[in-house]
Amino acid sequence: MNAPTTWTSPEHRKSVLWVVTLAAIAIVFDGYDLVVYGTVLPTLLDDPSQLGELSPGTAGALGSYALIGMMIGAFIAGTFGDRVGRRRMMLMNIVWFSIGMGATALAPNVATFGVLRCLTGIGIGGLVATVGALVAEFAPTSKRNLFNAIVYSVPFGGVLAAVLALLLADHIGWRGLFWVGALPLVTLLPLAWLKMPESPQWLVSRGRLDEASAIGTRTGIPVDLYPQSAGQATAQPDKVGFAALASRRFALPTLLLGTMSFAGLLLTYGLNTWLPQIMESAGFNAKGSLSFLLVLNGGAIVGGLIAARLADGRGPQRIVATSFCLATFALICLTLGFPLPVLLAAVAVAGTGTIGTQVLIYGYVSNFYPTSARAAGVAWCAGFGRLGGIVGPVIGGLLIGAGISSSAAFYIFAAIALAGAAATMLVPQDKPKAEVTANPVTEAPLAAAE
Repeated sequence: MNAPTTWTSPEHRKSVLWVVTLAAIAIVFDGYDLVVYGTVLPTLLDDPSQLGELSPGTAGALGSYALIGMMIGAFIAGTFGDRVGRRRMMLMNIVWFSIGMGATALAPNVATFGVLRCLTGIGIGGLVATVGALVAEFAPTSKRNLFNAIVYSVPFGGVLAAVLALLLADHIGWRGLFWVGALPLVTLLPLAWLKMPESPQWLVSRGRLDEASAIGTRTGIPVDLYPQSAGQATAQPDKVGFAALASRRFALPTLLLGTMSFAGLLLTYGLNTWLPQIMESAGFNAKGSLSFLLVLNGGAIVGGLIAARLADGRGPQRIVATSFCLATFALICLTLGFPLPVLLAAVAVAGTGTIGTQVLIYGYVSNFYPTSARAAGVAWCAGFGRLGGIVGPVIGGLLIGAGISSSAAFYIFAAIALAGAAATMLVPQDKPKAEVTANPVTEAPLAAAE
């Protein structure tokens, strides 16, 4: 019997809303960390007294250091998340990235700043790889893409960073903006400790039936829907975590899903890091260029939620591919010299097709894999995707440093979005029935890809 398609009780609804809210607040700071660097970059480039002399190439590399840490953190979470549980990984990563953000605010020079950005990224990457699995195992199947879009509120974190930079940068400086990123340690962590339960579905998959039953009773999660919890004992799956991803069943989809995430995060980090600088070089003043960043992330929030709702009804594959294509169209429009209102609209659509698409990809992946490989699948998506995130700021820095026009930069990003759409459409939609895992608590073989 499969996971519930809708709410089974008021307690179920309340528990899921707590999980979604806590996870979304945590992920907001992934988006905040992503965009806050882009907002302070013009200051760091123009004022050597802050961290030292900084060239565009070095600035692009600094933008990638956090992504290296995120990739490491994602793979760590994927290695251990399917074994130690969702709740424990989430709490540890909240502590890690909060301390890292506070330490970064104290960085005295470029080298220390880069090291701390990398270390902070480990906690953020682990968090990104964990919450997708957590939400997928709590939410009803009919609302999973929507809840994943809400949880992966990276664009909201970007909007928060852009707004705070516009309002407070002159008062608290770039160091104060990084201190804001440390607030989850004293605000979110206590709430998550009290209100974030372990996934009953994960507990059942590990044979911990009494614990799963107790949490299911308290939270209204329908543990009895799963055959093993009803007394039909079965063997644990042969392959857990990354080993399952390398199996014949998942090898090709895993490669393609990783490619999609690579393209999505390259576009997300490349544009968030360099859009203000590109628009400033195109003739807009500093505050005007930051406004483009705000529109980019605002468009991602609105468009991403609409796209996620469509994905719940029509399946995520076609919606993700369409969203990539929208990004291609919007980025080309930015090169055509349209009036400012049209440019802002194109930036908003580009936000939907880049940042918003990456949010959809996380939802697609977290529902694609069974419980025994879900954390590893999301970790692969987040970790391999971070390679794209590492490349994005570096590409932007090299293009700006070489004096390439803004139009050429946008054409390159548009081509990458088109490649992402192609990879999406190649993901297999059907699974061989003979290869379905013996673990009874997993969902139907490809519930998210239909």
